[in-house]
Amino acid sequence: MLALFDLDGTLVDRRAVFGDAVADLCRAHAFGPAVEQWLLTELADRANPDDFARLRTAFDLEEPAAELWQEYVGLMAAAVTCRPTVLEGLARLRTAAWTVGVITNGAADIQRAKLAATGIAELVDGIAVSGDLEIRKPDQRLFELAAARCGLDLSDGGWMIGDNPAGDIGGGHQAGLRTIWLRGRPWPDGLRAAHHIVDDVTDAITILLNETE
Repeated sequence: MLALFDLDGTLVDRRAVFGDAVADLCRAHAFGPAVEQWLLTELADRANPDDFARLRTAFDLEEPAAELWQEYVGLMAAAVTCRPTVLEGLARLRTAAWTVGVITNGAADIQRAKLAATGIAELVDGIAVSGDLEIRKPDQRLFELAAARCGLDLSDGGWMIGDNPAGDIGGGHQAGLRTIWLRGRPWPDGLRAAHHIVDDVTDAITILLNETE
């Protein structure tokens, strides 16, 4: 059985380290409060190299945008962690014959750096990042890519676990998957309900493990 997990807000807490990474970057280059606030606003939901090209233009910075981006990627990867209980849960799923994948929106290099740094990459069978195809959840093509990289097909069924109502749960439904939503974001009117609602990804893993007992 296939289990696809979102990354940010599901397996890892991006928000917990985002502000520190931005502050460290600004401190290293002696950027002022205006630059720091711009980054906190513009990168709040996601970040990609184009953001740093816009930053360089907006503030007439000397530093090359590509170098600033790579520094940011390194700072985020160094700071993001995955709780041991989550890593243990992913390992238990694979032991229980689940095929586990990650499907995440974002730039490929930063998302893969976070997956490698946290140890998640070693515990999953496939990874699909929106930057790979320049498409984003809820686009079904990204779900198809995630399943294929896990060696499966969406027609085989499976589960999608994530915190984003439209991207994860709505996209999961469109892809023919059962869904588990991590409560937190506002739920849009008219969106079909998830099959399960939990407060923590470890609760979702428990539900999946119970499916195979």
